[in-house]
Amino acid sequence: MIWGSIVGVLPFTLVLPYVGLTWTVVLAVPIGLILSSAFSAIVVYAQELMPGKVGTISGLFFGFAFGMGGLGAALLGELADMTSIQTVYQVCAFLPAIGLLTAFLPNIERPRSA
Repeated sequence: MIWGSIVGVLPFTLVLPYVGLTWTVVLAVPIGLILSSAFSAIVVYAQELMPGKVGTISGLFFGFAFGMGGLGAALLGELADMTSIQTVYQVCAFLPAIGLLTAFLPNIERPRSA
């Protein structure tokens, strides 16, 4: 699920800087849906890494996600002020590729139920 959301948005985001306003709005919908589809799977994965800390992990993930979103918006706004909105679009097109680093996540063995 996590891989699907990462690889699934890459074609849409890579095309985004080269389309007009109408297609930007159209592409934003599947990008948002596909990218957010893995959030719950990521939270459950983290909860399995730290059993017994379900509330702590959930709170950290939601806080981290909103905090990084706010920080990212501020940094991208600063980049847009220094360069142009086109540069921000080009930078954002490659941001989902960072998700390919999930290949380095540890593999979790789930206990088999009887």
